[in-house]
Amino acid sequence: MLKARIVTALFLFAAFFCALFYFPPAGWLGFSALVAVLAFWEWGGLMRLPASGRCVMGAASLVVMILMTWFFPEALGLSGGAVGKLWSLGRWLYLPSAVFWLCVAPLWLKCKWSVSHPLVGCVVGALVILPAWLALVQLRQLGAGQLLAIMGVVWLADIAAYFSGRALGRHKLAPGISPGKTWEGAVGGVVAVIVYGFLFASRLPETLSGNSLLLFCGLVLITMVSVVGDLFESLLKRQVGLKDSSSLLPGHGGVLDRIDSLTSTLPLVALFWFGTSV
Repeated sequence: MLKARIVTALFLFAAFFCALFYFPPAGWLGFSALVAVLAFWEWGGLMRLPASGRCVMGAASLVVMILMTWFFPEALGLSGGAVGKLWSLGRWLYLPSAVFWLCVAPLWLKCKWSVSHPLVGCVVGALVILPAWLALVQLRQLGAGQLLAIMGVVWLADIAAYFSGRALGRHKLAPGISPGKTWEGAVGGVVAVIVYGFLFASRLPETLSGNSLLLFCGLVLITMVSVVGDLFESLLKRQVGLKDSSSLLPGHGGVLDRIDSLTSTLPLVALFWFGTSV
């Protein structure tokens, strides 16, 4: 298992690094769409759909992304365009995503709701995955290094929370959903992200870099939302009796297992970045 985990991790890193830094805009768009289609396919499993239903969900998501690309090429970086062009499409996905992650998802976790109808599951899946796909595509237009630094916030929060929890964890954060998470780990993640954020503040929008209080609050919020995204997928998996979203990535589970925190954080980052730049 350890060998499979290491080999898969090396392959994923190489594929992601090459796509992020060397693919042209159309190539990165296709790479991100592939990730989203696989995530939708796995989402169908969390909604208890049969194999045919999961394939239909993946295919339907691809059609939606193709249509967005056809009608909004500038917003997806295929023909230049200013920030306003990015926002022209982004606002229709980022604003509903923000409402879901900031208002609905915390209540969902508290009440431990389950999806009772496939149509509801499809709508929630679209709110979770499509904005994250668009954010991946649009944030990369700021620069590959910029997107990597943004994603690094989420990865650092997860790593710091893990080690802080292992060393200091005493109080469970959500024992009924993810028993391994602790409040001490969450605090450790927040502290690490704050330090990271202030070190790289010069690469952030002037609205943030010029206001320490706003930057501090933004970093805390992003860390909290990343935890919500992680817990939300954990709850869905627990409700259907799954350990991983799929077995596509040997030793690592599925695509959703790797991007659960990014689905909640990237749209919020894009919402603020592009929304304040128009």
